[in-house]
Amino acid sequence: MNNESHLLDKFRFCPVCGSPRFEVNDFKSKRCPDCGLVYYTNPCASCVAVILNERDELLVVRRACEPAKGTLDLPGGFCDCGESVEESVVREVKEETGLDAEVDAFLFSLPNIYPYGGLEVHTLDMFFLCRVRSGKDLCAADDASEATWIPWSEIKPEEFGLCSIRKGVEALLSKKPV
Repeated sequence: MNNESHLLDKFRFCPVCGSPRFEVNDFKSKRCPDCGLVYYTNPCASCVAVILNERDELLVVRRACEPAKGTLDLPGGFCDCGESVEESVVREVKEETGLDAEVDAFLFSLPNIYPYGGLEVHTLDMFFLCRVRSGKDLCAADDASEATWIPWSEIKPEEFGLCSIRKGVEALLSKKPV
């Protein structure tokens, strides 16, 4: 990570004392020499649901918003304060697809840089194998313009617009979750 795209470059004043001497401490932190605060940027937690049905189809959504508007995605998103990542993935599946999900297993995680509001937000995308009780109530909502099932054999990673999701789909295809 270089300092030219560093999120901390957007923070010019110490968030505790307001000092304009909020200086680079190292590649992931700034330090205020006036009050002593060292502020670190850590990745935001993000969750991703991998849901297969009994017909060997993967649940995907189409992104309704930028970044990567119009491309395929897996249900998921940012974790809210006060919730676990497992609670987040269940909430995100419900918001984007209308389905009630249960988490079966953690699969893997991937670092990502997510463009948001003119910033590059570093995230840690955590992929979970989930199941849904029924797919009959499937409907796109929230930031998904479409929700559908794609046969496992027809999944094309290049159709997924976000880099970490594309890499995750590639990893899934190399070793299909059970």
